[in-house]
Amino acid sequence: MEKNVDINVTVNGQSVSRRVSARTNLVDFIRYELELTGSHVGCEHGVCGACTIRVDGNIVRGCLMLAAQVDGANVETIEGVSDGGEISDLQDEFLKRNALQCGFCTPGFLLTAQELLSENPNPSRDQIREFISGNYCRCTGYQAIVDAIETISIQRKPK
Repeated sequence: MEKNVDINVTVNGQSVSRRVSARTNLVDFIRYELELTGSHVGCEHGVCGACTIRVDGNIVRGCLMLAAQVDGANVETIEGVSDGGEISDLQDEFLKRNALQCGFCTPGFLLTAQELLSENPNPSRDQIREFISGNYCRCTGYQAIVDAIETISIQRKPK
């Protein structure tokens, strides 16, 4: 017998109440219940970063977190962060640098890059590489991604 739980969560600024299976992971809830498809299911083991979502201001792996765990939390998906303009400079630079191709990994990289730049506004290239090391890209390699993040860190510095 499948157990269901009621959750109340804020997703991208909107209050959401749903009854979900206790075993539903967060990324499946976001994608299939709320139809926010920017975060992807990749490895289902928390190592590829495609399922990256922000919960209460911190990035998490949506495939490793249950929807029931976000009851009462503030969840931000790539759609919400993007629509709010918070990462528009990163998005523009990823495009300019060709740091995205198929786009599958891009939402996870963007959320990860934003968290890095929030925690460390002036990271070295090695620090950028280390911070994004939990995100996999099979198309671009990582040079353009590191270049894009480094460029935005420089551009965001107060003048």
